[in-house]
Amino acid sequence: MASAVARGLTAELRGFRQVQRLAYDCAEAVAAQLRPGVTEREAARMQREWLRGRGVRDWFHLPFAWFGDRTAFVGFKVPLQFFPTDRRLEPGMPFILDMAPVHGGFTSDIGYAGCLGPHPLHDRMMSDLLAHRELILREVRERRPLREIYEDVDRLMARQGYTNRHRAYPFGVIAHKVDRVRERRWSPHLLGFGTQALKGLASDAVRGHREGWSPLWSPHRFSDHPPRPGLWAVEPHIGFRGTGAKFEELLVVTDSRDPEESAFWLDDDLPHVRRAQGEMAA
Repeated sequence: MASAVARGLTAELRGFRQVQRLAYDCAEAVAAQLRPGVTEREAARMQREWLRGRGVRDWFHLPFAWFGDRTAFVGFKVPLQFFPTDRRLEPGMPFILDMAPVHGGFTSDIGYAGCLGPHPLHDRMMSDLLAHRELILREVRERRPLREIYEDVDRLMARQGYTNRHRAYPFGVIAHKVDRVRERRWSPHLLGFGTQALKGLASDAVRGHREGWSPLWSPHRFSDHPPRPGLWAVEPHIGFRGTGAKFEELLVVTDSRDPEESAFWLDDDLPHVRRAQGEMAA
């Protein structure tokens, strides 16, 4: 798998990669501090404080944390259920940390899945997720319609024995576009989402509606178009009964005719990729 680092990234892409690495550094640091009894709200606050201590003042969305069967969105019916709760972490329990900081005008949106102690099923799920990473990249390079790629992800999950849990997200999205965000001294947020980032997504939605594309990658008709050039935060999320696992990272789509340059993951040096490479080496 070719590394995005070797592609000679532009200064702008290096900015996005830097904030994505910052977010993953935060996820690994917070995951290392999780102990039995910590609540989702406390884990979300730990992410906020870690990032604010490193200069983050704005967000695409504030950090989330899900523990236990909430990693598989069991019983989720309304958007408010996504927000952190007083659910406490227990030994052997899976968890997901999800954060989307904006720093220096660059946006990231990442998801980090782990477990508090040994969990063979969770290990298997994390390994199986890498097949989705490969499928998505391959079919984006083929310029398949986003809706068709979504359906192929669904079919792969079914073959693996899992259920699609990103369908529980608003509009059932597996991904959304991200862009630069203008820095301001005061950046308010609405229902956990940064208003500046939401304005950008809304602007893309209006422009895309006129031009026949959507900034949301979903199973619906409005995603029935080829991948739009730009950066996409992609998050395949699988579930098996009360256990969920996912990754989320930035995919770069260009208008290049060279297949390898037409789409690539912004960074291959990420925790879930290193883990899979370690397993293959072993």
